[in-house]
Amino acid sequence: AERIEVTYNKRIYTAELIGTNPSTDLAVIKISETGLQTITLGSSKDVQVGEWVIAVGNPFSLSSTVTAGIVSAKGRRIGILQDKFPIESFIQTDAAINPGNSGGALVNKRGELVGINSAILSRTGSYTGYAFAVPVDIVKKVFDDLRKYGVVQQSFLGGSVVEYNYENAKKYDLNTNTKNFSGVLLESIERDGPAMDAGLQPGDIIVKINSTEINSQSAFEEELSYHYPGNKITISYLRDGKLNTVPLTLVNLNG
Repeated sequence: AERIEVTYNKRIYTAELIGTNPSTDLAVIKISETGLQTITLGSSKDVQVGEWVIAVGNPFSLSSTVTAGIVSAKGRRIGILQDKFPIESFIQTDAAINPGNSGGALVNKRGELVGINSAILSRTGSYTGYAFAVPVDIVKKVFDDLRKYGVVQQSFLGGSVVEYNYENAKKYDLNTNTKNFSGVLLESIERDGPAMDAGLQPGDIIVKINSTEINSQSAFEEELSYHYPGNKITISYLRDGKLNTVPLTLVNLNG
């Protein structure tokens, strides 16, 4: 953008760009004003499927439009972010969202921010029932990092994961005779990275990061996004049907 403006109470403010993060489709901007009321931040971890939510935005230039719906799903990965290391763990809602809603608030019944509207799935370009918001817990981390450092402190464990399901278990010659495909499959590891140093191997099934259960690639990426390079975490994983736990230290993109 050549110029960024914020309209508030019939006034137009020129905004300064503080930083952007393509991995999460978020940016931080700043205006020179005092005494502004701030929204109360909730927790996206507390959001439940079926819970009522309200979307606020400016669809089709209709300012301050409010729509209501329910949370359809959490942790959705829809493959729309083209960044090299996207973090997609969207809250899906059926609250009507259209072009112009992006960047608007998704709030719960108490008016607490639980997400920022980001995208829709549509063949027409208009709302057809599927809308997605960035969880507020990710937003908090991105905001704090951009404000303090100008760049998001994204952490890595030196390996990539894929969904653990029947197809991938068969592809990697793992046991497919199981009723419960819980966890994510460690597909590859980097030489001399934290995962290799911790003794992890391709084919390991990661089921927990610290005490948080991991059951999808989006949940894995989201949980990592809350940590900083240098943080020590504990990985619980299954290998040959046995549960193992190892500590490792996260690194940044440069290792």
